[in-house]
Amino acid sequence: MSYSILVSIQELSTHINDPDWVIVDCRFDLDIPDRGQDQYLVGHIPGAVYAHQNKDLAGEVTPQTGRHPLPEASAFQQRLGDWGIGPQTQVIAYDDSDGSKAARLWWLLHYYGHTRAAVLDGGLAGWTQSGLPLQSREEQNLPATFSGESHPEMVADSACVDLARQDPNWLVIDARTPERYSGSIEWVDPVAGRIPGSVNYYFGNCVLPDGRFRPAEELRREFLALVGNRQIEHVIVYCGSGVTACSDLLALEYAGLRGARLYPGSWSEWIRDPENPVAKG
Repeated sequence: MSYSILVSIQELSTHINDPDWVIVDCRFDLDIPDRGQDQYLVGHIPGAVYAHQNKDLAGEVTPQTGRHPLPEASAFQQRLGDWGIGPQTQVIAYDDSDGSKAARLWWLLHYYGHTRAAVLDGGLAGWTQSGLPLQSREEQNLPATFSGESHPEMVADSACVDLARQDPNWLVIDARTPERYSGSIEWVDPVAGRIPGSVNYYFGNCVLPDGRFRPAEELRREFLALVGNRQIEHVIVYCGSGVTACSDLLALEYAGLRGARLYPGSWSEWIRDPENPVAKG
C-alpha cells in the first residue's frame, strides 16, 4: 500500500526500517533559516534526512521572483536522488508545527509526478508524544535515480492570477493569516495587503491544535462554501512565498477536491511588479 496525502504516526512507526521508505525532516524557521537543520541534528525521527526550505526546496531568488521560487528541476531531482528517493520510494515528510513546511515537499514531489509522497499527520510533536524515539546523527541513504516530468497544470503564474481574480468562473485563495490578508499587519513582506478579488482560507485552519489535519468532511464543507459551483481546476492558492499555500492544497486534496493550482511566486512576487493592484481592508 502506498500513501499520497497523509500517513499516521502508527503507520510510519511500523515502516521505520523499511528500505523502500524515505523520511524527510522539513523543519524551518523563516526568521532563523538554519534553526531547523540545527534542531534536526539534535534529534529527528530515526532514518530521516533533512530538507532545507531555502537551499533544497526553493530556487535562486531574483528581483523578479518571490521569496521561495520553485527549485531548478535538475538540481532538485538530483537532491531527491541523493536522499535515496527513486521511482518506487514511499516518501514521508514531516515538520514540527502545522505540516505546512512538509506540505511544500509533498507538493513538489507531486508536481514531478511522484505521488508516493505523504505528510506525517501530527508531525514531530505527535511522534514524540507517542513515546517514539529520536536519533541525533546525520542520516544518509543509498543514492537513487529520480526522474520525473513536471505538471504545468498544477501551477499558475502572475498573468494567470491577474486574469483569474477578475473572472467569476475562477477563485483565488489567499492562505495567509486574516491579518496579513486584510493588510492590517505585515511582518514579512514590504507591502501589506492582498491580491484583489481573492478570498481568505488561513492555512492554520486546516489542522487541529495538536497539528493533525482536521476531518476531511469538515474541510470539504468549508472549501466548497468558498468554491461554489466552480471547477476545482479553476482554483488558485497563494500565500506569502508559495510554501504555506501547499497546506491548503494538501487539505483540498484530502477533502477529495483535487486539481487546484499553486501560484508559486505568491504575494512576495506579486508586489515586485508595481503595476499589479493591491487591496486592503
